[in-house]
Amino acid sequence: MFETMNNVISWIDGAVWGLPLIILILCTGIYLSVSMGFLQIRHLGKALKFMVKNEEGGKGEVSSFGALCTAMSATIGTGNIVGVATALAAGGPGSLFWMVVAAFFGMATKYSEGVLAIKYRTIDKEGHVLGGPFYYIENGMGVKWKWLAKMFAFFGAGVGLLGIGTFTQVNGISSAVCNFFDPDKVNTIALFGRDYSIATIIAGLALTVCVGLVVIGGLKRIASVSQVVVPFMAIIYFVFAFIVIITHITALPAAIVTIVKSAFTGSALAGGAAGTMVVAMQKGIARGIFSNEAGLGSAPIAAAAAQTHSTVRQGLVSMTGTFIDTIVICTMTGLTIVITGTWNTGLEGVAITTAAFQKGLPFPPAVASLVLMVCLVFFAFTTILGWNYYGERCIEYLFNRNKKVVKGYRWLYILAIFIGPYMTVEAVWNIADIFNALMAFPNLIALIALSPVVFAETKAFFGKQKAKVKSAEVQAN
Repeated sequence: MFETMNNVISWIDGAVWGLPLIILILCTGIYLSVSMGFLQIRHLGKALKFMVKNEEGGKGEVSSFGALCTAMSATIGTGNIVGVATALAAGGPGSLFWMVVAAFFGMATKYSEGVLAIKYRTIDKEGHVLGGPFYYIENGMGVKWKWLAKMFAFFGAGVGLLGIGTFTQVNGISSAVCNFFDPDKVNTIALFGRDYSIATIIAGLALTVCVGLVVIGGLKRIASVSQVVVPFMAIIYFVFAFIVIITHITALPAAIVTIVKSAFTGSALAGGAAGTMVVAMQKGIARGIFSNEAGLGSAPIAAAAAQTHSTVRQGLVSMTGTFIDTIVICTMTGLTIVITGTWNTGLEGVAITTAAFQKGLPFPPAVASLVLMVCLVFFAFTTILGWNYYGERCIEYLFNRNKKVVKGYRWLYILAIFIGPYMTVEAVWNIADIFNALMAFPNLIALIALSPVVFAETKAFFGKQKAKVKSAEVQAN
């Protein structure tokens, strides 16, 4: 039964993540990048500056940094550690190349999402911010497109409940905890017709309780937790991955050559078939989108809550999320895996990255496993929190802010976390990919349709910036 179900899910995954969606995502990012003169290169420095400097007096529920951390709490998760590993195992080292390419163009996509989120958000009398793709579809494209907004909200709620938000994160956490405390699965209990480690069961129960305690507090509690945990854990993970690369610096050039070469020629170890290059593109882009969510439409839900007056400023802040998440953190993960050669060892999921850290770090294997387990647990935990917020906002839109329905979704979300550890790794990731794709379609359509608005807002903002500089120069002279 499990095998049949996995085969059906894999077939659906291959259908929705075929060339049409890959081309749509890349072409949207390329179109936006070219039209705005590769804004992600020219204004990255300004974006990073805005990221840490909150705007004073802006309307919203949380600071710009808080909104970014909420968005990044949902992006920096198992995709950075497990997703990269599964992409390289299935598509070879070339998957990392396509992941980075998609992220580069995805920065322009994420920027556009942030601009539209602020442009078309609404704030009610209670100060509650209503924003995200469903609002820029309805308010920007017109009421006649409300069906597209509803479609996005439906799939968005599904991504949170059955995709990125629950199963993949919990599965990653429980696997990492089990690999550290009970790698040989000596202490097991039979559940649902299979044997599970006691470590897996305890991890799942503890996580369920912790998530329940936080999500009840809503956006402000999620943002306050994310602002502390996300930067701290991202830096720690970066440092340890950097140690692996530095201690194997002589192997770095060969690893980069392997990544670029296999991106276009495929890899015999990853399959060797004529379609391996397509598989590398498919897995790299799919896992990249899973990780940074550019084009998915999730980040603008958090961006809409930012305390800001400027659409472009928040767009730039949103853009940094993709840069940090994929171009920095995912690349570091991919390089450690390729340098240590663990991508083709027959391991699965988090075990690939764990083996890379054990082999690459100049510490005892137990220390390397502990570091990775702690990073993965906190990354995945904050992702669960962030996606609960996204899912609830989608449900609010679908059911006209019916509080009973939102509470029902919240309890279903907690139940999904409880179930997560008992799902198979392949099924979990394929389900997540399917919902990601279905959610991306409505959002990408809206981004293309509303791109003239993004271009106009961008031109106006930087036009004022230039005018201020010229005025200052005149006064100085």
